[in-house]
Amino acid sequence: MKGVEYRGVTSVDGPIIVLKSTENVFYNETVCVRDRNGVKRTGKVVDISQSAVVVQVFGSTTGLDLDETSFEFLDEPLELRVGEGLLGRVFNGLGEPIDGYPPIVSSQKRNVNGNPINPYARVYPRDFIQTGISAIDGMNSLVRGQKLPIFSGNGLSHNKLAAQIIRQAKLRNSDEKFVMVFAGMGIKYDVAKFFVDTFEESGVLANVVMFQSLADAPSIERIITPRCALTAAEYLAFEKGMHVLVVMTDMTNYCEALREISTTRGEVPGRKGYPGYLYSDLAELYERAGKIKGSSGSITQIPILSMPNDDISHPIPDLTGYITEGQIVLGRELFQKGIYPPVAALSSLSRLMKDGIGPEMTREDHAAVSSQLFASYSKVKTIRNLAAIIGEEELGEIDRQYLRFGERFEEEFLTQGEFEDRSIEDTLNIGWTILQELPVEELTRIKPELIEKYRK
Repeated sequence: MKGVEYRGVTSVDGPIIVLKSTENVFYNETVCVRDRNGVKRTGKVVDISQSAVVVQVFGSTTGLDLDETSFEFLDEPLELRVGEGLLGRVFNGLGEPIDGYPPIVSSQKRNVNGNPINPYARVYPRDFIQTGISAIDGMNSLVRGQKLPIFSGNGLSHNKLAAQIIRQAKLRNSDEKFVMVFAGMGIKYDVAKFFVDTFEESGVLANVVMFQSLADAPSIERIITPRCALTAAEYLAFEKGMHVLVVMTDMTNYCEALREISTTRGEVPGRKGYPGYLYSDLAELYERAGKIKGSSGSITQIPILSMPNDDISHPIPDLTGYITEGQIVLGRELFQKGIYPPVAALSSLSRLMKDGIGPEMTREDHAAVSSQLFASYSKVKTIRNLAAIIGEEELGEIDRQYLRFGERFEEEFLTQGEFEDRSIEDTLNIGWTILQELPVEELTRIKPELIEKYRK
C-alpha cells in the first residue's frame, strides 16, 4: 500500500530480495527499498506467493540487512516520463538523464511494459526504407514497421553499421519526420562514446533518443533498458505520429542478464541455461513494433545480437529468427577480407522485402536484379569450392566469368564507405554493371524486356 512502509526482509541474494508477504501487492509493481541509512533503491515485484513477495532491485543490494531494511509498495508499475523533450537526450537504462541536463518537463508517464496491440489494429508493413547501404537496400530491403535484426559476431563491425543506418535511414518520396531511438545494453564505454560522437558529428543527435546501460551497470538494469526505449518509441510513434527506427544492441547481453536473474531466482533452466520463457520474453520486446490503424506513425526495429562463437543455431539468434521478419548476417570471412559492411548475402533474408519494392516504391527491376544477384553469387560459392580442389586453370570459361562476377560483387556491390549514402537507383545500377560479367543467357531470373531496358 502506498505511503506505508514495511519491514521484514527474509533474504537478499544478488539483485533479488524476498519480503514477507503483504496484502494488495500486484505483479510488476514498483517497490521503494531503503537501507538503514535511508538510501533509496527502486525495484519491481517479479513473483508473489501466499507467504512471500520476490523483488528485483535495480542496482546494488550492498548494505541491505534483514532487520533494518524497509520497503514501500508504490501501487504503480515502473514508468517512464515522456514528452517532446525526449529527442536529443541521453538516459541511463532506467530512463534517468545522464547527459548533464535536468529531467524532461512533462506530466505524462507511461508503463515501461507497454500495452498489447490488438492484432486487428495492425497495418501490414509496406513502405520501403532507404538505408543507403547496397547490401541491405538491394537484397534485404527494410520496410517501415518491420523487425529486421543484425546477426553479428564478436569484433565484427555491427556498431559501425548500426550508426550508418541511423545516420542515413530515410523514407522515399516523403517528408515525414524520421527519428531514432537507441538502446545500448551492457555496452562498453568506448562503444557508448562512439555512438554519441557519431551522432553529434553528423548532426542527427537532435533526432535521437539514447538509452545506455553500460557494462559496469547492474545486470538487472539491462532488463529494463529496451523496455524504456520502446516506451519512448511508442509515445513518439503512436501519440506524436513520427516514424521511429529503434536500434537495440546487444541483445545477447540482455539475454545473459535474463539468464543471470533466472538462475538467482532458482528457476529451472532451458537450453544452455537460459530460462524457458526466453522466447516469450524476446517476443514481448520484438512485437512492440509495427504500424497501427488511426496513427500515422510507425516503429521499425533493428535489434543487434552478437552470436556466441559465430553460432547461428545458438538459442538467442535461433529464437530471434523465429520472431522477427528475417535477418542481416555479418560474415567473419568477408570481414577478414577487409570488406565493409561484411554482409553475408546468402545467409541474410528479409521476409517483407517483396511487399516494399517494385514500381512506385523502388524500381520495376528491383526484385529481378536482387533474385539474379542471389542466384549468381550462390553459384560463385560452388565454383570457388570446385576451384579449390582442381585449380582455377581447369575451370571452363563460364565458371571463370562467375569468379570474376563474384569478385566484383564483393568489391563493388557489398563494399562501400562508412559515410557513403547510395540511393536505390545507384545500388541497382551497380548490380546491373557487375552482371555484365555474365552472358545474357545466364540471366535466367530477369525478364528479357528488363534486360533490354537496363543492361548497357
